[in-house]
Amino acid sequence: MAEKRVTYSQQVDRNNIMLLRDVLATLPEYVRDYFRSIDTSSQTRTRISYAYDLRVFFEFLKSQNPLYKNYDLRDFTLEDLDHVNARDIEEYMEYLKLYNSPEERGTASGLNSNGQLGIKRKLSALRSFYGYLFRNQMIKTNPTVLIEMPKIHERTIVRLDADEVAILLDYVENCGQTLTGKALAYYNKTRERDIALMTLLLGTGIRVSECVGLDIEDLDFRNNGIRIVRKGGNEAVVYFGDEVENALRNYLEVRKGIQPCLGHEHALFYSTQRRRMTVRSVENLVEKYASQVTIKKITPHKLRSTYGTALYRETGDIYLVADVLGHKDVNTTRRHYAAMDDERRRKAAGAVRLRED
Repeated sequence: MAEKRVTYSQQVDRNNIMLLRDVLATLPEYVRDYFRSIDTSSQTRTRISYAYDLRVFFEFLKSQNPLYKNYDLRDFTLEDLDHVNARDIEEYMEYLKLYNSPEERGTASGLNSNGQLGIKRKLSALRSFYGYLFRNQMIKTNPTVLIEMPKIHERTIVRLDADEVAILLDYVENCGQTLTGKALAYYNKTRERDIALMTLLLGTGIRVSECVGLDIEDLDFRNNGIRIVRKGGNEAVVYFGDEVENALRNYLEVRKGIQPCLGHEHALFYSTQRRRMTVRSVENLVEKYASQVTIKKITPHKLRSTYGTALYRETGDIYLVADVLGHKDVNTTRRHYAAMDDERRRKAAGAVRLRED
């Protein structure tokens, strides 16, 4: 019997579980009880982020309180946690504004660790942890409920306009004309892959993690669809148009000549090292091309917003956009495209004439 193929999503989960075990080995035993309690209700990515976040909290207690300066992180007792009050939590939030851990850079936990989103997520992790201990009568107080969550200010969504999308794709296809030497050789080696990647992201709105997780078996040209694994592990089929199909078919001709490294045979997109591309490598690729055609800071997520904007303008159907983008809550989609709703309402104001000219 053939060995069952391990998908990219499954491998990521396995890696996260190993990372989680390493982090928990540095923390008190009762922290493991908490993580066992959320094992079936959370993603591995969430759990490893929470583990990093809780370790930051214990590091804060050790570094800021002279009573704990000789502690190993594993030495903290439940009694120690019971001595933490609301003012300590407020000081912790101030501490986070200047905190930056090298090992967390490039991870979900390290993203925006000093910003409002990073602080809010770290406080959420602490609230969840303290809530578990309090509900199970392991501590007598829960100071985290006395602290207001940081308010997140809505940011203007950065996206490419329709003409910028065309300019970007034209540049990816033709920039070799301006290159020489090693740069040209590298471009020629990756050209079809890069065109396929950029066209796929712009033509489907899939997340960068969903993109790098694609296997060759996930392509279905009969229905022009790709099978992806959404957040939470649910599978979905996303459909694409002729432009995406053509770009993918051209790349697949090149892919046939690539001898992949062991364990990467099923990956759709290969790096120049013949391995599955990583999230970071796709982010760098998008930034490299976009920076040559626009002053906007474009990331794969901005390409996703670009697709969502185009789809909403074409259909006006917020529920369709939410479904295609994989948003569990349509209100998430509505918040992202509220400005467009306002634009449509403004147009409606002049659509009805009360008197004939």
